[in-house]
Amino acid sequence: MYLGLDLGTSGVKAMLIDDGQAIIGSASGSLDVSRPHSGWSEQDPADWIRATEEAIAGLKAAHPAELAAVRGIGLSGQMHGATLIDANDAVLRPCILWNDTRSHAEAAALDADPQFRALTGNIVFPGFTAPKLVWVKNNEPEIFAKVAKVLLPKDYLRLWLAGEHISEMSDSAGTSWLDTGKRAWSQSLLSATGLDEGQMPRLVEGTQAAGTLKPELAAKWGMGAGVVIAGGAGDNAASAVGMGTVAEGSAFVSLGTSGVLFAANGSYLPNPESAVHAFCHALPDTWHQMGVILSATDALNWHAGVTGKSAAELSNELGDSLKAPTGVTFLPYLSGERTPHNDAAIRGSFTGLGHESGRAVLTQAVLEGVSFAIRDSLEALKAAGTTLTRVTAIGGGSRSRYWLSSIATALNLPVDLPADGDFGAAFGAARLGLIAATGADPAAICTPPATDATIAPEAALTAAYDDAYARYRRLYPALRGIH
Repeated sequence: MYLGLDLGTSGVKAMLIDDGQAIIGSASGSLDVSRPHSGWSEQDPADWIRATEEAIAGLKAAHPAELAAVRGIGLSGQMHGATLIDANDAVLRPCILWNDTRSHAEAAALDADPQFRALTGNIVFPGFTAPKLVWVKNNEPEIFAKVAKVLLPKDYLRLWLAGEHISEMSDSAGTSWLDTGKRAWSQSLLSATGLDEGQMPRLVEGTQAAGTLKPELAAKWGMGAGVVIAGGAGDNAASAVGMGTVAEGSAFVSLGTSGVLFAANGSYLPNPESAVHAFCHALPDTWHQMGVILSATDALNWHAGVTGKSAAELSNELGDSLKAPTGVTFLPYLSGERTPHNDAAIRGSFTGLGHESGRAVLTQAVLEGVSFAIRDSLEALKAAGTTLTRVTAIGGGSRSRYWLSSIATALNLPVDLPADGDFGAAFGAARLGLIAATGADPAAICTPPATDATIAPEAALTAAYDDAYARYRRLYPALRGIH
């Protein structure tokens, strides 16, 4: 048996799988976020341990014999969090999370230093780890002076599980301290933030063994000795491992609250100018790119709140057959945009409204606007040298066949729908635990799920969609000019 632990923002999920990768069971523990000031987002690492114990207790109650047979544990976690510990491994302050924006000025200052984009392949975003440490240095110098190690959230769990200061490439690539091409810490980037490599955890690949479970925890959970803990992965890379998105050219589009176009790469292909994330993947000698849009299903949910209809009702009102764009255009920048604009201040808009523009027309424009935002990410990936031939759709928005048809036509790529199942980050983490414990071939383990259906682009509407996308692209600079 193999255990996957996924430390998210709202909870910890624990999943058990067997040698054949069948899911035996899962359980979770809940987490809350503290927001003591505007723009702040923090969690107490002690709560991560509590939530993990809750999740494992749930598995032990339901599957005690299977939990006792665990040979490997994989870790996945929310990225970018700054967990600061002293020389005695005591936590110095609450962890500053990925969605904390207090260090926006520090991020801008680091990003103005050319070596950061040159070595990391990424813009220094306020959510990344390095600017948070500069903020601590500037605002809490007494704490900064005591920092012996900086750990990412899932790696603090590893410290508790195994007593080791270890991280892996995919999560560490989101710190702004990793030389992403070389898969190693950059002393020059660390020095620029007042740190050194001795304050960083040791690096391994996500598939490698990275500690063994402490005997007292193994006894508490009924496990045997020598349970291997894998390097693991950041949450998006872990989800890609769960989806089998590991071979060059494979990709998925995630339609969640935000939207992600994730592409696996066999080589390092940075393109920071377009706000594409270029990170190490969880498997050795592989990388990945992500285009990120900030409002995907969030945009439809906003429209649902305004109209008083549910998102499903609005989507169903359009039917299943894709319609040509009407001339009404929606920019889904309700909370700014990441790829390709890196613009936190921009806001959304409808343009082209007329007396005839009823609710269904606006719904159609919202779905098209998100589809075009995802195409922006595709164009950014193309500019970085990535060619895709198809994508797999996941997330809540993938339940709308109309939306999938819109995305397929906007991207001019077939969109595959996976068969039902849980292929998320906890499953990916369990796969990494299996590989680390058995030495199995990652390519043989990290296979994609069966395809339930494929949504092809509507060839008759491709030209109309191209015209509508060109109009969409012209609107951002116009909108930015009036903000």
